[in-house]
Amino acid sequence: MADMTDEEYDELDELLTRTVPKLGPNGTGFFGGKGFQMIAVDEPTARILNAKAMATRQTPSELVAAMLRRELLASA
Repeated sequence: MADMTDEEYDELDELLTRTVPKLGPNGTGFFGGKGFQMIAVDEPTARILNAKAMATRQTPSELVAAMLRRELLASA
């Protein structure tokens, strides 16, 4: 991205200042996905998940969901 002029920066700053993100459950916004929840894991687990996600071209959430499904099927 090219450097912005002061005027362009001011316009962007004003736009972002006036814009309120939509976080509701209707699917708009970053955290708007239905059923979206964040979980915390320790640092080594996060590193493993991120490495596996990059290797398999999946998101960490997709990996966790697949592992949970396999675990639930195995215990049924």
